[in-house]
Amino acid sequence: MTKFSRHSLGSSKFFVMIMRYTCHNAKLFTNVSSQFYFSNLTFVPKCYPVSTEDVMRLKEFVDRYHHLCVLTGAGISTESGIPDYRSAEVGLYARSNHKPVLYKEFCDSEAIRRRYWARNYIGWPRFSSLKPNITHKILKHLEYVGKVGCIITQNVDNLHLKAGSKKVIELHGTAFRVMCLNCDHKISRHELQRIFQKLNPSMIATTQMIRPDGDVELTQAQVEGFNVPACNNCGGILKPDIVFFGDNVLHEKVQNVKNNVENLDALLVLGTTLSTFSAYRIVLQAIDAKKPIAIVNIGETRADKCINLKVEGRCGDILPKIWQLNISKDYKMITKMNNF
Repeated sequence: MTKFSRHSLGSSKFFVMIMRYTCHNAKLFTNVSSQFYFSNLTFVPKCYPVSTEDVMRLKEFVDRYHHLCVLTGAGISTESGIPDYRSAEVGLYARSNHKPVLYKEFCDSEAIRRRYWARNYIGWPRFSSLKPNITHKILKHLEYVGKVGCIITQNVDNLHLKAGSKKVIELHGTAFRVMCLNCDHKISRHELQRIFQKLNPSMIATTQMIRPDGDVELTQAQVEGFNVPACNNCGGILKPDIVFFGDNVLHEKVQNVKNNVENLDALLVLGTTLSTFSAYRIVLQAIDAKKPIAIVNIGETRADKCINLKVEGRCGDILPKIWQLNISKDYKMITKMNNF
């Protein structure tokens, strides 16, 4: 068995650091190689396989910059079984005439709130049980080794946190928390589900259809009579702690995002068309701060003409390829150091 010496490695402290990094890489590599994390391609739009040249270009981008700010969109969660809105053929807009509820409609109409919560109640068990995919796991790993300094996500599905990431800004909030529009009191969505069950014991419906925010399609007859609780703190209206269409991201959160974009080395955008201004604004902030930008997405994005690098393809295909290349490099480095 080959032995490592303090002399060949410089110091035991450095050796421990290298081995910790490499062993963590190896664990993820084993999972990727054995297809431990399966991708659900039901809601992933068709795309061509990524070229080796594009993989290498993205790898060079990731390797070049020490601390990345990462912006993620619905395109990384489609591989966990959550559809997006805009993808050709498989997105919600392509499969139905359904439009998401607007903020003003939700606030103004008790009937719309009842319909929203009834649909959300039925869809919640499946939506809340979905698991992170390999893209979430790789980003968690990149954070662990210090490569990712911040993950800004447009998604409300909690999958980054489920994967173990800590430095996450949920740009549009989270479906896993509920807030009062009057007093801002907050409870977990799981707690609200238990309250719904007590108030609606005869409400039984199942569905295989799911929407990006977790609700499902129900008939008007199923919606009528659904009981929605008021805030137990003040009697106000309960709303998911997410930014509905027509609402605005809080100023404090916008500033937090801006600070991270400016203080980190580069911006990596994954799985988003940047159609909403709240996401596109982040790219504009990076441009203003003269930060390099790379995008991985299936199809065109709003920022294609003003960035440094665009790679077309599926995040769950491209990121594992990059990480497998890095694993090979790590082991070569350890072998070379041991031969000094």
